[in-house]
Amino acid sequence: MSFELVELPALSRFTVDRREPLRGDTERIAQLWPKARFITVDTHGRALVADKGTRLVDRPATELGDGPPDTAVLLGEQDGVAYWAVPTADETDVAAPAGRAWFLPDLTDEPQWLDLRAVGALLDDAGAGLFTSAVALFHWHRSAAFCAKCGGTTESVKSGWARVCSRCGREEYPRTDAAVICLVHDGADRVLLARGEGWPAGRYSVLAGFVEAGESLEACVAREVAEEVGVEVTGIRYLGSQPWPFPRSLMVGFEAIGDPSEPLRPADGEIAQAKWVTRAEVRQALAEPGSVPDLLLAPGASIAYRMIQSWVAAG
Repeated sequence: MSFELVELPALSRFTVDRREPLRGDTERIAQLWPKARFITVDTHGRALVADKGTRLVDRPATELGDGPPDTAVLLGEQDGVAYWAVPTADETDVAAPAGRAWFLPDLTDEPQWLDLRAVGALLDDAGAGLFTSAVALFHWHRSAAFCAKCGGTTESVKSGWARVCSRCGREEYPRTDAAVICLVHDGADRVLLARGEGWPAGRYSVLAGFVEAGESLEACVAREVAEEVGVEVTGIRYLGSQPWPFPRSLMVGFEAIGDPSEPLRPADGEIAQAKWVTRAEVRQALAEPGSVPDLLLAPGASIAYRMIQSWVAAG
């Protein structure tokens, strides 16, 4: 039995106009500047978020001066307001969480420096989209300071959407790495979930992996599932996609059919455990996290969460 996503994945939401011409239109940018707003993102990819993680804190762009600084990136325009982001050094004594943000931090009404993975699902459509784009762009800028062709230094142009080499003039644009993520089910009421090496005990999700050179998305799904758990799949079908800027992935979601009678062979060093789980168990784990032994599911900001949620809703 196939299914559709019940909603857009949390980080796929966006409301501002992202059209490219505005980025190089200095006259229009100057016209918009008096009403423009900006957010700040620190080197750990955190931004100020208030109201228990539901509101991305923005400020008047005029606080930055008469125009955008060289490090600013233009995120888009909505209702005559341009939205920018600027990078900043860490402005908090709160240490960044090690590795993945597995558990939601304590949230307050006051502004907090929070990670996109922690609050992406709590923010409204506009906030989620702005935060996601800002994190993706700043990850890229930090890794693109030197030209890939000649090694010369590069500088930001086109409102932060390109970098140009000071030596050879080569332009570089933000890169995205394609990855597939697949919910494998038996066509009835069981889903295949796995726990990666190094994940907390009981934390499970669907299977995922990067697309290799010369490989189609569908071929990648079949290869990754076979490599990670030893199961051959059929009925590979596209569901949706979501940016995952950690640092620069586009997660392309699929469903596929697997046979629970096949032995599971978790990949050494990559998959710690894999198991088939019933729809009833997953429904309970979503409704009351921690209530099903050895079954904590993917956090809400991930497309994995939306895929699992949608599969449960279909039955």
